[in-house]
Amino acid sequence: MNQYLNNEQSYNVEVAREFFRNVYTYMFGALGISGALAYVVGTNESLFAQLFITAEGGISPIFYVIMFAPVGLALLIQGAVNRFSMGTLLLLFIAYSGLMGLSLSTIFLVYNLTSIATTFFIAAGAFGGMAVLGYTTKTDLTKFGSLLYMVFIGIFIAGIVNIFLGSDSLGFIIAAIGVFVFTGLTAYQMQQLKEMANHPGLSVEERNKLSLIGGLQLYILFVNLFLSLLRLLGSRD
Repeated sequence: MNQYLNNEQSYNVEVAREFFRNVYTYMFGALGISGALAYVVGTNESLFAQLFITAEGGISPIFYVIMFAPVGLALLIQGAVNRFSMGTLLLLFIAYSGLMGLSLSTIFLVYNLTSIATTFFIAAGAFGGMAVLGYTTKTDLTKFGSLLYMVFIGIFIAGIVNIFLGSDSLGFIIAAIGVFVFTGLTAYQMQQLKEMANHPGLSVEERNKLSLIGGLQLYILFVNLFLSLLRLLGSRD
């Protein structure tokens, strides 16, 4: 009997580990796609101009489509997770990563490479620390996470408004609040993923889909944390 329980426990631990391996594979894969595209486009001014600048020197409508399309894709992926096949979700996820990379290319036109690299590692350290905290804490973060998501929606709307206002002061405030929100949500999301990983009633397909959603959510949190820190710490060209 004890041998059976030990074998079952070992199996559950391995299933949970595989779930998190898949989560981080999706997250790092998305970061790799986005980072490569952002660097290629952002460091090539002629290519950037061809894609996003009109003949008259203004910003092309394509730029705004690419900037906002990832939001719609992220909502579609998470909302249709039960209706779409794993293959369809993966294709949408790759498309999302690519569009985010094109959108992020603008940071290379604003900040120097050293500043971007330094901020990336700072964001990685903060993200990793909060991920470990969220995974290991015994405190229920549900209410805390719900509150932070409400603040997230608020700063997202404020960020869109500030695109048209162009206020540096408002941008700084949004970034400062964002650092707190995205680090907190990282801990909350890791706790939620831990519960998913240890859920005994999920099928293999459900686990695979949820690991992709988990990778997407962690990717979104990391990128937003990175951008918030870059706004606060980055050195402009």
